[in-house]
Amino acid sequence: MTNFWRRLKYYGFGFLLGMLFLVFFFQNRGCSWLPANRVKNTVLDRLIVVSDETAAEMKRINVTNQDLINVLNDGDVDFKNSDKDSKSKVYRISKDGHSYLFTLPYESFISEVKIGKSAKKCKTSTIGNGRIIHFPNDDNLIYPDSSAVVTCQQDALGLIDPREILRRIEKDSWFSFDRSKLRQRPKPEHFMEFTTAKGDTIGITAIWYKNKINVTYFESRKGIPGCEQ
Repeated sequence: MTNFWRRLKYYGFGFLLGMLFLVFFFQNRGCSWLPANRVKNTVLDRLIVVSDETAAEMKRINVTNQDLINVLNDGDVDFKNSDKDSKSKVYRISKDGHSYLFTLPYESFISEVKIGKSAKKCKTSTIGNGRIIHFPNDDNLIYPDSSAVVTCQQDALGLIDPREILRRIEKDSWFSFDRSKLRQRPKPEHFMEFTTAKGDTIGITAIWYKNKINVTYFESRKGIPGCEQ
């Protein structure tokens, strides 16, 4: 029995030491269950969008897109000054003397980042465009609807492979706050545009469904004849 308690004591000491290493040294890399890291991972699981207005402010204070991603690795989440009780949450995360606000619109697949200190007054943009600076690590993120209209549009545009659509969006795309309906219920509607290998500009309307971007409509500035609803 004495040996049992001695082994238990050594095990407990080792376990406690390991926890301290995880919390204080590995931070976001090993403790995804910590409240602050859960917030960061929730943001990283979405498309992170920077509006044209915020991009101009970033340039003024010499903050890069990579700086914003770094904030989500080792920045400090300020829960006290975050709006964490609303359905559409806003979290304030600080690093190197700057404070950033990450919006989480309810049932949306985007998080818009803004520069500022007041989460209570921060709302996701409703006008203008934004650039997508981060995508979740999921090769199957895009899921076109199986309706006859969407299938027809895919065939006409030559966009059959969802992974190819994702690659095009990752390479060159922008998010339209004007044409998105992020307050729509039960599901917000998102609108993005991207360019194809041939230089065509394609727009997609999409919703967030089971952690996938469900494309419900394609459009082209050149039109898609024969695929009317």
